[in-house]
Amino acid sequence: AVPRTRILATGGASHNKKILQVLSDVFNAPVYTIDTANSACLGSAYRAIHGLVAEMNVSLADVVKLALEPRLAVTPTTGAEEV
Repeated sequence: AVPRTRILATGGASHNKKILQVLSDVFNAPVYTIDTANSACLGSAYRAIHGLVAEMNVSLADVVKLALEPRLAVTPTTGAEEV
């Protein structure tokens, strides 16, 4: 089964519920946030770690499992996909 799409929002705009709601409605997916400093660098850091362990057959998914659990911020408005 294909996992359901979800959006992970970081940075300053991730504190604005109205912006997050627009993202959720446009992409018809829940939006999650991670409450961490310097979140803009987070993806690069995970890729760097993955590069260090890649030759040991560790997948990027396994590296990211060590991350903080994102918090659900908003879900799509009912009927938004029809607009």
